[in-house]
Amino acid sequence: MKIDTILFDLDGTLINTNELIIASFLHTLNHYYPNHYQREDVLQFIGPSLIDSFSKLNPEKAEEMIQMYRHFNHEKHDELVEEYEGVYEGIKRLHEEGFKLAIVTTKIRETAEMGLKLTGLDQFFDVLVGMDDVEKVKPDPEPLNKAMAALQSSPETTLMVGDNSHDILGGKNAGTKTAGVAWAIKGREYLESYSPDLILEHMSDLIDYLGVEAK
Repeated sequence: MKIDTILFDLDGTLINTNELIIASFLHTLNHYYPNHYQREDVLQFIGPSLIDSFSKLNPEKAEEMIQMYRHFNHEKHDELVEEYEGVYEGIKRLHEEGFKLAIVTTKIRETAEMGLKLTGLDQFFDVLVGMDDVEKVKPDPEPLNKAMAALQSSPETTLMVGDNSHDILGGKNAGTKTAGVAWAIKGREYLESYSPDLILEHMSDLIDYLGVEAK
């Protein structure tokens, strides 16, 4: 069946929040564990929800750590978030071609909306499913199912696009096609180990895969 719906992860997929996320984790972790964490140590925390990441370190302080992380993250957001080359143009084209588009993220809705607005992508998405919209986050299928329901779409005609294992596994659990982005901070080989249906080297690869004719 032909794909008519695309669900996108946000961080590391459509907007480059890698430096913001790393800085936010280092700020928080070095407050609680001074001089214990370096840049390479926090890569493991990119992808899972904040509550999952911080609960593994200190369940009793997890909520407190999340609040510190978010305060720093929001304060530095516009300064550190960058655009990925070709993403805006690609999403605009998909919107113009009538594809149904949604954001499915482990971020809370407020923070996700900040990134979409900053990059001008907000105008192309009518549906956004954040961490605070569901009981279970990716890789559980709940957020994907909620987005598909809002778009009146079926798994057979839906593609999930993301930069992390949670996105690929979430798509598989929901029964959708899956695509990984080669610009993921964890690298192409990491994503390939989860066997997505395709790997995108550039957003234009998605346009080609969907059979959209060149203008």
